[in-house]
Amino acid sequence: MPDHIIVIHRWTDQYADYAGYLDHTAHRVSYITTERAMEHLPVERAAAVRLVDSTEEEKAVREAVDSLAADVAAPTRIVALQETDLDLAAVLRDEFALPGPGAEELRPVRDKLLMARRLIEAGVPTPPTAEAPDHASVQDFAALHGWPVLVKPRRGTASSHVTRIDTADQLAAYTLPADTDMIVQPWLADQILHVDGVFTGQRLGVWRASRYLNTCLDFTEGQALGSVEVDDAALLERVGALTLDAAGALLAYAGVFHLELFLSDTGALTVLELGARPGGAEVPFVWREVHGVDLMAAAFAHQTGAPDPTPAELPAHGPVAGWLLVPPSVPQPCRVTSVTVPDTGAYAHRVPEAGQLMDRGGYEHAGVRFRFSGADSAEVEAAVQRTARQTVLQCEPVDAAAPRRLVLVGCGNPPYRRYALQSLAAATETALVQPHEPDWQRAHIDNRFLAADTADPDAVTAAVAALLTGRPGPGGVLTWDETLLATTAEVARRLDLPHLTPQAVRGCRDKLTTRRTLSAANVPSARFRHAHDRAAAQAAAEELRLPVVVKPRGLAGSVGVTLATTLEEVERAWEQATTSSFPGIDPLAGAIVEEYLTGPEISVDCVVDQGGIHVVNVARKRLGFAPWFEETGHLVAPWRHEPWALDVEAVVTAAHRALGLRTGVTHTELRLTPDGPRIVEVNGRLGGDFIPLLGQLATGIDQVAAAAALALGRTPDLTSIRDRCAEVRFLYPEHDAVVRSLDVRAAAACPGIADAVALAAPGTVLRLPPRGVVPRLAALIAVGDNPQRCAAALDRAQREVRCSLEPYDS
Repeated sequence: MPDHIIVIHRWTDQYADYAGYLDHTAHRVSYITTERAMEHLPVERAAAVRLVDSTEEEKAVREAVDSLAADVAAPTRIVALQETDLDLAAVLRDEFALPGPGAEELRPVRDKLLMARRLIEAGVPTPPTAEAPDHASVQDFAALHGWPVLVKPRRGTASSHVTRIDTADQLAAYTLPADTDMIVQPWLADQILHVDGVFTGQRLGVWRASRYLNTCLDFTEGQALGSVEVDDAALLERVGALTLDAAGALLAYAGVFHLELFLSDTGALTVLELGARPGGAEVPFVWREVHGVDLMAAAFAHQTGAPDPTPAELPAHGPVAGWLLVPPSVPQPCRVTSVTVPDTGAYAHRVPEAGQLMDRGGYEHAGVRFRFSGADSAEVEAAVQRTARQTVLQCEPVDAAAPRRLVLVGCGNPPYRRYALQSLAAATETALVQPHEPDWQRAHIDNRFLAADTADPDAVTAAVAALLTGRPGPGGVLTWDETLLATTAEVARRLDLPHLTPQAVRGCRDKLTTRRTLSAANVPSARFRHAHDRAAAQAAAEELRLPVVVKPRGLAGSVGVTLATTLEEVERAWEQATTSSFPGIDPLAGAIVEEYLTGPEISVDCVVDQGGIHVVNVARKRLGFAPWFEETGHLVAPWRHEPWALDVEAVVTAAHRALGLRTGVTHTELRLTPDGPRIVEVNGRLGGDFIPLLGQLATGIDQVAAAAALALGRTPDLTSIRDRCAEVRFLYPEHDAVVRSLDVRAAAACPGIADAVALAAPGTVLRLPPRGVVPRLAALIAVGDNPQRCAAALDRAQREVRCSLEPYDS
């Protein structure tokens, strides 16, 4: 059997190219990662993917490893390339008896107190280091070594929780972090160098030394952090010798390392600490882009047992690299208001979007990032210093306790979404982005509006950012429009706001991707084939056995979906699927032919909060106009007593996990087949056809308010306060017609009717399926203690609808 390599991955940028490091067709490679970090992973080639809120949550990562071991195979290697993930990966290797550094081998490079002791034992110069469990120990250390001192975590990264203390009075005001072992060292005013490279176990492989232009601690306090490679041959000779001694003292295995050391005014070198991983910030990028060496590839090879891909050494007179990080003007959390980026010699840079929320730690999310290359250190340093002086990342603080604002992208058809905007505006301050001036929406948004082409992510991002900036509180973005879901997901990604990821949205929008993903995860769905022409569609139908369903890959509202019982009907259905259209949606290439699932059809609405999947609503779907799948109504009724309830929850949960749906309100459609529930499709948005309103009438759970809470980073209220029935019935003309008049006032007054909504204005042309798109006259919404009372109320109300129709001959 091929091996099974589990990768624990947390970066959102493309620090590592796993697909380039290992053939994912010859090996089974699975990933444990976060929703935001999935973007650059080869998930379509992965054996499996498990999402966690954070790779620092040990319980969640362990559960993911157990799940992968059960569903794929026991792991044969566990890989983690980011320093914060090294400890758990080492413990897991020990527990599974896997090759690679275990906890004891890793301890000297993770435990800074042990590290100092090992270096001293090896005769490597290092600063005095002591435990700091309380103020007295820090006071005693300062009395011996002098002020200032640095107090830092015994195990830590990126200068997190590192504090300089200058006096006894400052120490008295300082609070040691709870539940974190701390150490104390003297503060040294020396220059700090860092050395990055490969240790073979006996000698240094490829390596480079660089000089920080200030300190990592300064960076945590709001100053820019820059680094330039050293080209002083005499200094490099001494640095190389000390680096070899330090690596030999601390590393029991071959691997990539990142060493930091002090350079005093007298030229003395002192080792600060060594990490058994590639350097952070821009180090992996400049190595790959300037020197042609991928340190991440080397680290991956060492942890998987593959040959080290790096050369023995770099050219003696090659280019010199450097990098720069410019932090925001105010502490995080903050929102970007403007960015000034000069043209001062950087060959690459990453700039936060105006309006972007900045609330995550680590160098990857630190601010504006630059990379440099030049002929020598002096040239690169000059470029770095110029850029640092002229770059401004202007931000405004974000106060989590201040009022929040939610920006709605698009508003949908007023008759169908008026209730949703009312609910949204009642839950939070609401702003709107759409292409045209608002009319009926003004009552709910006031002047909080900007016009933008909602098909253009750049334009929508700018509009959403403008509506969020200049306010102290958090913000969010939301859409319930299927045609705008991909745009909104991209806007949320750029502005770092809670939302389904663009990748998750694509997995729902493209029904072919949905089918493939569910099939790979063994989630009960329909057998299917992708057909690019009529002959392929007919061949697929014969293989799957008639009858079959033929559908477009990317439309909505059941448009173009046809049941075919003969090969001739398959040919016509393929034509229907590939020529149908839905405003604002790309139909995508070809059509899907899939087995016809028998049994009642239901829809399931879920609220997904940080991966927790909560079923809040089940609707029984009414279908008409066979062989097309026109939705003529929906009934929400108590369902947890049904014999299929637990199976439905299990299948829906599995589908969400397979598709990576972790933040938002979703709408899933299923068939209750004789073999159990099977997925028809999953939508990454609120349900349409008034279904969320039915759910609120039946249970008291407001799905619109829940969607708003999730978009604003809050936990939604999912308390059910009643258990009734609610049903919507859509009225259609008996034939293609032009609406001359429509009056639903008498219907609205009928007992048991919660609302009667006119859907077709005078002059509207309604063409029945398959010629028209949802050609409805009106919607009648009833509430009752049981389905029978809803049906009786709807029957009475339907008789009270008054309309005048003129036959339409197309």
